[in-house]
Amino acid sequence: MSEVSALRDLNIAVLFGGTSGEREVSLASAETVLGALREGGYKPLALDTGEPRWWGRLGNTDIAFNIQHGVGGEDGSTQGLLQCLGIAGTGSNVLGSALAMDKLRSKQLWRSLGLPTADFALVKADTDVDALLSEWGAAFVKPVAEGSSLGMTRVNSAAAFEAACESAAVYGEKILAEQFIDGPEYTVAILGDRALPPIRIEATREFYDYEAKYKGSSTSYHVPCGLSVQDEEQLCELALKAFHALDCSVWGRVDLMRDGSGNFQLLEVNTIPGMTDHSLVPMAATAGGLSLLELLEQILLLSWETFSKLDGGAG
Repeated sequence: MSEVSALRDLNIAVLFGGTSGEREVSLASAETVLGALREGGYKPLALDTGEPRWWGRLGNTDIAFNIQHGVGGEDGSTQGLLQCLGIAGTGSNVLGSALAMDKLRSKQLWRSLGLPTADFALVKADTDVDALLSEWGAAFVKPVAEGSSLGMTRVNSAAAFEAACESAAVYGEKILAEQFIDGPEYTVAILGDRALPPIRIEATREFYDYEAKYKGSSTSYHVPCGLSVQDEEQLCELALKAFHALDCSVWGRVDLMRDGSGNFQLLEVNTIPGMTDHSLVPMAATAGGLSLLELLEQILLLSWETFSKLDGGAG
């Protein structure tokens, strides 16, 4: 394939690690990405962004495959740096990365466009917790800007709510309370303008937390997801709308739940999803007929094409 052959002429760096709470996940993702690219005949430069002034080692890099997760790598910071250096980066741009990382802004924007998402509130000193729990029954308390369910707790009492806020505050001062939805969870991987086959997640723990995502083996993943053709089309269409509403591009993952009335509710968008042996995007890609290497090459190609169309880009 000529397009893929063009990648062979590019100097590729893989950015990973960083200093966020998701550093360990990023290291595992990088191992997967670097291994697949090397097996595919590429010679990527491996760069741990947790090292001082790592950007000084980019040298003649043409495109950086960014597999950092969390603050610093996924929130627009690295994206802005690469843009200033004139280096292509994989995935969403500065705006899309920043919006998707901010769960509060994401939900506010979706609501303004009429896209469905569970009720939410920014936790403040005067938040009436009893009133919230009386209305919602139970809630998720989470940091506004963090991923991998870090600092996230399900609560159904005022005492538990206070403790959950203390846990969330470890990852940032802004804390979001979100109405608990009792229903199945789905995730839709996005590649360009295409939704890959949705996955239904069945966690045996209280919810799909960090342990269930990366360490445990009891979580079940269902693909095909068990929805009717019509419902699956609706799910994918909603995921694509939510993704593009935040100005996200190239690749990512949209997480949703289905409430008791059968309506899908948006949870969040991940602009740099995990690539570990537990991760969902490679699983969805396989179901969609793509090998891991083909998935990575598509991400690189789409990103390079986007970069090349920008003023000052290549080509």
